[in-house]
Amino acid sequence: MNRPRYDILDGLRGVAALMILFYHVFNDAKSFIVWPTVVNEFYHSFLGVDFFFILSGFVMGYAYDKALEGTLTTGGFIKRRLIRLHPMVVMGVLIGAIAFAVQGYTKWDGTQVATQALMYATLFGLFLIPSPASMEVRGNTETFPLNGPHWSLFFEYVGSLLYVLLLHKLSTKWLRVWVACSIISIAGFALLAEDGGIAYGWSSEPRNFLGGALRMLYAYPMGLLMARVFRERQPKPIKGHMFLLCSLALIVLLGFPFFGNKDVETIYQLVCILSLFPTIVWYGARGMVAGWRQKVVSFLGRLSYPLYAIHFPFIYLYIAWLQKSGYTYIGHSHPWVAALIALVASLLVATLCMLLYDEPLRKWLTGKINSKS
Repeated sequence: MNRPRYDILDGLRGVAALMILFYHVFNDAKSFIVWPTVVNEFYHSFLGVDFFFILSGFVMGYAYDKALEGTLTTGGFIKRRLIRLHPMVVMGVLIGAIAFAVQGYTKWDGTQVATQALMYATLFGLFLIPSPASMEVRGNTETFPLNGPHWSLFFEYVGSLLYVLLLHKLSTKWLRVWVACSIISIAGFALLAEDGGIAYGWSSEPRNFLGGALRMLYAYPMGLLMARVFRERQPKPIKGHMFLLCSLALIVLLGFPFFGNKDVETIYQLVCILSLFPTIVWYGARGMVAGWRQKVVSFLGRLSYPLYAIHFPFIYLYIAWLQKSGYTYIGHSHPWVAALIALVASLLVATLCMLLYDEPLRKWLTGKINSKS
């Protein structure tokens, strides 16, 4: 099955993944102490998840809408999604389990965790099943305590199932209605949230989990709707520096400092996900690259998912090291060497996983499926 390729969108996925990595090292780890403005420069990178959802919906809709109307079955679609996503889910969980063991089997408050609890957490993670609060091994209600960002991969799976079972069957008119209702839902949730904004989804707490679901239920169908409109209109391709322009726009939006005001912060986040991110995806899909630039965006796209799937265990180790080294996050200079180690380790391991594990395994599994069809 021939699928359209959007090189610039692949590259933008890599840019978003890098911004999320910087956010987790320099913001989530709370390691920028002397220069708090530097921390704020990465503050909105958590919105990269919403950008992922929109982009994923767009690419999925454009690649599979017609195929599902033809010979591709629901089972065949699910197999393809499992091959695309699950090898790195497994690797991310295993790296997370090793990192937790290296940490010393302890929660953030120092409480010791039994080996059996780690085994349960690993088993849940391998099948991408959210951990209930009673079985959460870190003590801060993460749905995937061995690799926190996997919460969004869980919702990516939910979005894929929703797409193949329902959304692709909806007419464009009813898909517009879905998107309109989801905009009202996510906007109402964000505006009424106690802390404001949409930074939810990672926790098993009901309101947090609901927030993550609403983020996906808006962003994924929005991408699907954009793919429908894009196919119908077939806008003229744009040559030139579209990747650079879209990348700069995405970096600025994701790296914009914290506003310090709940209401302003909420409005900014909503404007990003409801308007600016879809615009970047639209123009990115129209852009064209060639030569060495095509190689750059291709590599960024290939690396993006392995990097996102495996980087957070290194952040866990980094935070644990900060705690054991006596950093209180107040009044200390920044431990540059440790931060750089976390960054380089994430990038290096992600690259090795991509080259030696993910791509070869997916190629082999795809060949097995094709040989049986």
